[in-house]
Amino acid sequence: MKDLFSSQSDQYAHYRPSYPQELIDYILDLVSVKHTAWDCGAGSGQITQLLAPHFQEIIATDISEQQLQMAPKLSNVSYLVQPAESTTIKSNSIDLIIVAQAIHWFNFEQFYKEAKRVLKPNGVMVVTGYGLVRVNDPINEVIDQFYSSIQNYWEPERKYIDEHYQTIPFPFNEINAPSFHFQVKWQLDHFIQYINTWSAIKYMKSQIMEDPTRQLYDQLLPLWNSEITATFPTLLRVGYVN
Repeated sequence: MKDLFSSQSDQYAHYRPSYPQELIDYILDLVSVKHTAWDCGAGSGQITQLLAPHFQEIIATDISEQQLQMAPKLSNVSYLVQPAESTTIKSNSIDLIIVAQAIHWFNFEQFYKEAKRVLKPNGVMVVTGYGLVRVNDPINEVIDQFYSSIQNYWEPERKYIDEHYQTIPFPFNEINAPSFHFQVKWQLDHFIQYINTWSAIKYMKSQIMEDPTRQLYDQLLPLWNSEITATFPTLLRVGYVN
């Protein structure tokens, strides 16, 4: 599992989008017993805090201590600095595993072995995330051009996001999952700060020693009316343990 998000973890917590309540409700309906959930690759707890009111206990793990320090402190959540592929979680103890915007960084074979070890019989595996942000036609064109221009700075695992997680291995009894999306109203400054949380942008800054989002800001400024609705398509794979 790669750690690309320990630096600027406060920005990640503040500027990354959340997940739609409809997605949370759908996941909760899948889980008949809501005792213990494992949020794997929890980061700063975006989805942890949405699930916490519905489970007796949540174990949230990540390899970035800095990310976990930004997560909300909740009485029924234990934050552990542990890799996805090897944890101290007890065998056959987990009702739900959820991986949000993180599985593309994992060693698939080792993680799935660990997941099957800790899941209870009929335990639920959920892999989710979000794709490239969409706004409106003129803005989308600028975003797409910018996204294309930075392709060489992404880690190779980014391809799984572009392929909507449909090409990752998924060795579970899979069910057809519905589509969801999450919408936010953002000013341009917030949008640019979100773009700055991308791992490719961090890498570009370290290589070319300048901020590649300045030109993007200038291009978007005449198109951005105060607050604009940004839409994040939700990626989703769902299955039960074999």
